[in-house]
Amino acid sequence: MKISGFTIIRNAVENDYPITEAIRSVLPVVDEMIVLVGDSEDATEALIKNINDPKIKIHHSTWDMSLRKGGVVLAVETNKAFQLIDPASDWAFYIQGDEVVHEKYLPAIKEACEKYKDDKSVEGLLFKYLHFYGTYDYVGDSRRWYHREVRIIRNDKKISAYKDAQGFRIGKTKLKVKLIDAFIYHYGWVKSPQQMMRKQKNVSRFWHDDSDEWRSYIQQEDYFNFDDFDSLQKFTGTHPAMMKGRIEKKNWDIQIDLSEKKFSFKDAMLYRFEKLTGLRPFDFKNYRII
Repeated sequence: MKISGFTIIRNAVENDYPITEAIRSVLPVVDEMIVLVGDSEDATEALIKNINDPKIKIHHSTWDMSLRKGGVVLAVETNKAFQLIDPASDWAFYIQGDEVVHEKYLPAIKEACEKYKDDKSVEGLLFKYLHFYGTYDYVGDSRRWYHREVRIIRNDKKISAYKDAQGFRIGKTKLKVKLIDAFIYHYGWVKSPQQMMRKQKNVSRFWHDDSDEWRSYIQQEDYFNFDDFDSLQKFTGTHPAMMKGRIEKKNWDIQIDLSEKKFSFKDAMLYRFEKLTGLRPFDFKNYRII
C-alpha cells in the first residue's frame, strides 16, 4: 500500500500558518508529500525546505486571482497538487495549511487505509474535527463549525476539490466514505488579535472580487474581535506534539466567557439536542457515509 500526502500553501510566513506542523504531522503515514507552493511574497519555500525530509517534493504554481471569488482558486490549486502525486499510490492524504493530525491517531489512519484499500466502493475516509478558537484553550462546539470532512481520498483522478476545497466530489456527486476514529485539529482561528485580522484581510481576497464589500472589509481596524462566537467549550485534551513549540511561543491572552451562548431559539434547540444525543440533524454533509 502506498499513501501520498498533498497540500497547497502561499504566504505562510505572512499569514502565520502552521504549515510545517501540518506537513510533519502526516509524514509518518505517507510515502511522499507533495507541497505545491504558490507565488509568495515571503519565505514560504524556505520554510518548507527547512523541514528537510526526503519525502517532501516541492512544486511551484502561480495562482490565478481572477478565480478568487468564492474560493475557487483554492480548489484549482488543490487539484493541481492532487495531479502531481505518484500514480502508483492507493490513497491521497490532503492536509490544509492550518490543520494538524495528533500522533495518537496515526495508527488508526494507517489501519483504515489498509482495511479499505481493495474496497473500491470506498472513495474516501472521513475525519472528525476540532476547531480551536482564539487561543489553544477553546474549541467551537456549535453547528457553526463543520464537525466532519474528507481528508483521505482514493487516487482516482475523477475526484476533484469542491468549491473552496473544503471537501471533494466526483463532478457534483458526493464521495462514498467511511468514518474513521481520527480527528483533524484545525488551528486557523488561533492567532493574536492583530495577526488574526491581518490574515483575515489577506485571505478575504480569495472569496471576494474587487467589490465595495471587500474594500470595506480590508479598511476595518487592525484588531480582530474574538467575541463573535455562538458557543465554545474548554479544551481538556492534549495538542499534537508538533504544536508544542508554537504553543509555548503564544504571547497573547484572550478571556472568553464560556457560559455565554448566542443562539437563536432554533439553534439553541438543535444545540441541546446534539448535546443530549450526539446527533446533528439537518446538518450539511459534503459526503455520503456508507
